[in-house]
Amino acid sequence: MNLERINRVYLIGVGGIGMSALARYFNGLGKEVAGYDRVSKPLTQQLEKEGVIIHYEDEPGLIPSAFTQNKKRTLIIYTPAVSKDHSELNFFRENGYAVLKRSEVLGEISKTKTCLAVAGTHGKTTVSSMLAHLLNNSSLGCNAFLGGIVKNYDSNLIVNKKSNLMVVEADEFDRSFLNLSPNMALITSIDADHLDIYNDKATLQQAFDEFASKLPQNSTLVYHKGLALEIPEDKNLQTYTYSLKAGADFYAANLEITDSKYRFDLVTPRETLKNFTLSIPGLVNVENAVAALAMAYLQKMDKESLFKNLSGFQGIQRRFDVQFNRKGVVYIDDYAHHPREISYTVQSVRDFYPGKKILGVFQPHLYSRTRDFAGEFAESLEELDEVILLDIYPAREEPIEGVTSGIILEKIEKTPATVCSKSDLPDMLRKKDIEVLITMGAGDIDRMVKPINDQLKERYGEEEE
Repeated sequence: MNLERINRVYLIGVGGIGMSALARYFNGLGKEVAGYDRVSKPLTQQLEKEGVIIHYEDEPGLIPSAFTQNKKRTLIIYTPAVSKDHSELNFFRENGYAVLKRSEVLGEISKTKTCLAVAGTHGKTTVSSMLAHLLNNSSLGCNAFLGGIVKNYDSNLIVNKKSNLMVVEADEFDRSFLNLSPNMALITSIDADHLDIYNDKATLQQAFDEFASKLPQNSTLVYHKGLALEIPEDKNLQTYTYSLKAGADFYAANLEITDSKYRFDLVTPRETLKNFTLSIPGLVNVENAVAALAMAYLQKMDKESLFKNLSGFQGIQRRFDVQFNRKGVVYIDDYAHHPREISYTVQSVRDFYPGKKILGVFQPHLYSRTRDFAGEFAESLEELDEVILLDIYPAREEPIEGVTSGIILEKIEKTPATVCSKSDLPDMLRKKDIEVLITMGAGDIDRMVKPINDQLKERYGEEEE
């Protein structure tokens, strides 16, 4: 589809993190942009301030009339998270509009730039955001479509009209990343996930192999050491591995924590670059930084900018996001929604706040994921000192009989744990003697951040330590 001929763009599910980046992109190009979302939230409210017209009821009659007048010049974009019986989606389909998935549109855009795609079941948001920040503040510049709100930009979109580079977070959900046309790729991890789409780990692995095979001749693939990737033999790819520790082509050496910052050297295949500084917590983020630095280094980014830009990276909303730190009480909000991510987050907290009691509030995301990983969730949550489980956030799914947060609870044996409704959570927390509190999940648990913050300010005061 020729996107240049489009005058208007309507997005169904406009408040999703990937959809909102597309809304911002087309809005920045001067297109008329509107959309539907299920609920108003900070991201949709920000989009409205930027000029995007949004309504919150699935009703074709609420679609602005300008978007129904010229089918040839109007593009409809939808997210797979929208149900098949969505009235507006079916209205556009039945009336002959151009209707594309978010991933298909992103794939079309990726054909127009030199696409640096970052994939993986974990870490891709952080690595792609770091990489975009490194490049954007160098002479190379970049454009970026990201899966999180980067604090440096308060956005999930970076536009640099002078640069032909484009960093894209390559999402494996619904096989979306197979629509991209990458010129260079990085793969962080391939852990079993999205089994509602792939059924088993072997099928997921095949999708990542297929993603790697989309690279053109003589291009570059970077991947985490130890991943069992099937590298296409006919492409003459340059391949590099990365890791936190020695043994990979790129790794961190002489790692230490000083003044709540990580300091390390980056070992590359050709040289060692000394004295990098990273301000965001978590050893996993040092490894993510190694990955981003490897990609930027292979793009021949100047070394002075590598050092400066990494130290200035402020992090991503809902990725180890410290919300409150007063009088020895710390509150962190995090997007972790897979057992491996929960373990990474808890380990990072223990690194930065040794000896502190950690209370974790976890909202499971999807009935199918809860069913498939109940035992693994229990195991990772047992790394906390106390656990509060919220009800499952269903997202796109209908309930599955017998699947509740209780199936995780019954498998937690080593750690005090309970199930609580979201509405009762503030009262439950008020009774707790909190040292470190973490809220985790990919659903609507982020709406609890402000009430929890307000409660902690009331209990412990407004003054920063």
